Amino acid sequence: MKTLAIAWHYLWSRPLGAALNVLLLSLGLASITFLLLVAHQLSRAFDRDLAGIDVVVGTKGSPMLLILSGVLHIDVPPGNIPLKAVRELEQHPMVASIIPVSLGDSFQAYRIVGTSHAYIHHYQATLASGALWSKPMEVVLGATAAHKLGTTLGVTFAGSHGLGGGGHQHGDSYYTVVGILAPSGSVLDRLILTDTASVWKVHEDHTAADEEDRAVLEEEREITMALVKYKTPMAAMTFPRFVNTTTEMQAASPALEITRLLNMLGLGTDVLRAFAGVLLLTAALSVFFALWTAVRERRADLALLRMLGAPPGKVAALLLSEALWLGLLAAGLGLALGQVFTALLGWFLRLDNSLLVGGLVWPMELAMVPVLALVVSLGAALLPALGAYRVSVLELLQSR
Repeated sequence: MKTLAIAWHYLWSRPLGAALNVLLLSLGLASITFLLLVAHQLSRAFDRDLAGIDVVVGTKGSPMLLILSGVLHIDVPPGNIPLKAVRELEQHPMVASIIPVSLGDSFQAYRIVGTSHAYIHHYQATLASGALWSKPMEVVLGATAAHKLGTTLGVTFAGSHGLGGGGHQHGDSYYTVVGILAPSGSVLDRLILTDTASVWKVHEDHTAADEEDRAVLEEEREITMALVKYKTPMAAMTFPRFVNTTTEMQAASPALEITRLLNMLGLGTDVLRAFAGVLLLTAALSVFFALWTAVRERRADLALLRMLGAPPGKVAALLLSEALWLGLLAAGLGLALGQVFTALLGWFLRLDNSLLVGGLVWPMELAMVPVLALVVSLGAALLPALGAYRVSVLELLQSR
């Protein structure tokens, strides 16, 4: 303990140099912390929101766009597909279940999703208050949406056209909040859910001039996409090809598209890793030169310690303890800065409302950050400590 106390005082005897070393090391550790946190939260969000969805069927176009818009709800869907075609798919022998998803409207930037109760059951969400909808124009709010909107049971509101807010408001059609979901950590938290018939009603009421028009509209009803679950894993070999070649629709595999997305993001993360590595290397060299200089500047102190009976190992331990303090301080500051950077990213890109990136989390992977800090700092101190260990008392005294 005395060695640690002396090392602490020695470290801050040069406050500017110590602060610079801590800052350099902590910036490298903060970059690594940031990468670990973002990777962990994105992976958790993808695994959670894609779980149990084998394939997404929608209009032809970009398969990745189907996943981003229909499952993760972070993009605009490419179009709609006929309801008749989806009902035919329900009869396919390889299909266990289909969850309809209808998009197009929002309320204060929160998406209104027309679907079935199966969508809520799929994510094993539970109600915090109220009940599920029992008829069109009743809605259930996700926990995040209800909190951010300040909405309670019984409140009515009109949706607006478009998914980003600011579109034309459907002022003649009002939704009523009948339920609020408990937080589930899934995509449901940031959605406004209602029956698929609600979406049809909002748009058909504005379009149909008479009963004949309404009958035509009902015959031509569409949904945005269908979330399909297979009866057997073997269906993954043939069902997507069946949809893509024999229908006017497209089948997109969530696992395949997310893998493609992560590969596209790989170059950016590699650059950040390289940047963090350069910072850590710079910090290690800075610590090395600082401690090497310290050995030369403290020869009188080291000589006095040796004359008082301190063994060579004690002198070396003093320098290693100083490096230990540097590593611990940098680890704490690096972890804190990494959390701040992640929170700022989520706030700036609004990822806290889309992929839930930015919250304060402590995954097990962060344990490597203090370990890395100690390895870098103590590794940089080995040569200076070895030099102090080998110098004799006579040489120390003669150097004065």
